[in-house]
Amino acid sequence: MYLNKDDIDSYQTPYYYYDLDLLKATLAELVQASDRPEYHVHYAIKANANQPVLDLISDFGLGADCVSGNEIEKAIKSGFSSQSVVFAGVGKTDSEICFALVNDIFCFNCESIQEIEVINEFAGSLGKKARIAVRINPDVNACTHEHITTGLNENKFGISEHQLNSVLEKIAASPNVTLDGIHFHIGSQITKMYVFRELCAKINRINLWIKERGIELNHINVGGGLGIDYEFPQLNPIPDFTSYFDLFGKFLNLLPGQNVHFELGRSLVGQCGSLVTKVLFVKEGIEHDFVVCDAGMTELMRPALYNAAHHIDNLSSVFTKTDHYTVVGPICESSDCFGKGLKMPITQRGDLLAIRSAGAYGEVMASNYNSRNKVHAVYKGRDQVLVPHLTLADITS
Repeated sequence: MYLNKDDIDSYQTPYYYYDLDLLKATLAELVQASDRPEYHVHYAIKANANQPVLDLISDFGLGADCVSGNEIEKAIKSGFSSQSVVFAGVGKTDSEICFALVNDIFCFNCESIQEIEVINEFAGSLGKKARIAVRINPDVNACTHEHITTGLNENKFGISEHQLNSVLEKIAASPNVTLDGIHFHIGSQITKMYVFRELCAKINRINLWIKERGIELNHINVGGGLGIDYEFPQLNPIPDFTSYFDLFGKFLNLLPGQNVHFELGRSLVGQCGSLVTKVLFVKEGIEHDFVVCDAGMTELMRPALYNAAHHIDNLSSVFTKTDHYTVVGPICESSDCFGKGLKMPITQRGDLLAIRSAGAYGEVMASNYNSRNKVHAVYKGRDQVLVPHLTLADITS
């Protein structure tokens, strides 16, 4: 299920490699683990918006979690039902709001009083009734990197609990919106399951508080955030979806008629992708030699942005002896580093490396910094290998 040198040595580096078989297996386990009538899973398109990936996920009947108008458009064109689309994001533009209203999406996840006012205004002008959910910050620490922790009281996302009464009053005075649910998202790459249990306790209290005010909610959106194993991707290619969904089944106290919505991204696509890169030079260092690759932070931003660690395999080394290396890219930034002091087989110029777990927040965050070209992708499944750009054989023949 994992790529090796025979899979990838004929293509021009660097490029993204997607194993569609692993994605299918992941989706199958997800669907089985979430098979409850009150559960609804939306794929967070921001994790990976590649067309073959979206086509496959929509085939499994998931909804779409979108954070831009373009994501909504792409979701609908990829076969996701507009009635399964939720629209989140703290900065929805006027045109994006109107596009979502015209397409009758399932729900807006609202993050401020002013946003509710604007949606109400546009819905009225279009003759629509907008379903909304209020995103609430439950002040739960996701125990992950500060840049992807989103559920604390003071945060650009959502509203704090002390604002909730004012928000409910605003909704009651807005004739063109309907409060359908409440929304929570506390962060990303969460691997400590007790964090979700703490979230459930906060949701239960807020849910009852709202009911006591005579408001009936149809759904609770618990967000996503389930992490993957970046350290040992080969041992744990598919997250433990069963434990994740069972936890909410055990600790989330739904009121009669309520449904639960989930917004999973990384856990679905993270492990199916790798970034394949070639070693340009091995440069002598003081503590460790530097392995300089042709991929950099322009192709995988996470290490520079979050100090994230990705497992790296040397696919072509013929040596059994190992050494420690600092693996870097060609970008003119000291932060362009994939890992320091990594133990790998003896590595030489021309070797092929696979930077694992790059299926989520890899290609979607790519840039043209240093005037670099965007790199291509290879999609491998049981029946096909799709290579939309030139191969190494093409340019050397």
